[in-house]
Amino acid sequence: MNCLKYNKKYKQLMVIFSLYDCGKMELNKEKMKEVIHYIIDKCGCKGNLWRTHLYKILYFSDFNFHEKYERSITNESYSKFERGPFPVHLINIKNEMISEGKIKEKEKLTFIGATHMGYNYSSCETPKIELLSDDEIQVIDQVINKLSNMNFNQINEYSHGDIAWIVAENEEIIDYRYVFYRTNEYSLENSNDTM
Repeated sequence: MNCLKYNKKYKQLMVIFSLYDCGKMELNKEKMKEVIHYIIDKCGCKGNLWRTHLYKILYFSDFNFHEKYERSITNESYSKFERGPFPVHLINIKNEMISEGKIKEKEKLTFIGATHMGYNYSSCETPKIELLSDDEIQVIDQVINKLSNMNFNQINEYSHGDIAWIVAENEEIIDYRYVFYRTNEYSLENSNDTM
């Protein structure tokens, strides 16, 4: 085994056996608001930022950042549900942001001829980016570039291929530490565009 592979495995094992417990991270609510507002502002103008997309862009932003820097951006907890990862604090934070006049949520048909209604988001003002680092913004932008143009089926299928989501039990919190066991398609280490 060469030194590089050994160091990576050692690093992974140290994370697993550390006292770090992803289920006990404390949400950084104000940072979460900034991330949500930033994503909505960047994607909302396309008219295709649905709730499903917001959930998954948040998830991959946090989990990809964790893979690269061994910490989450927001410390949000994500539960495994049938349609993919669900950010557990998002509904309350989103409602708070709507009442503050920062974002809008509109219920509408998901596509012409559809019978299913969905929730679409737009920004009411330019987001204040005071808590996000350049590294965090870079990872969020990479996730937006990769996922924001996917349709519902594509983004759901993509999220269901991530090892952290696969190994979690239904309706349980998804463990951040599994990002170190991602397949090549999801691993930042094996990607040309770091996504």
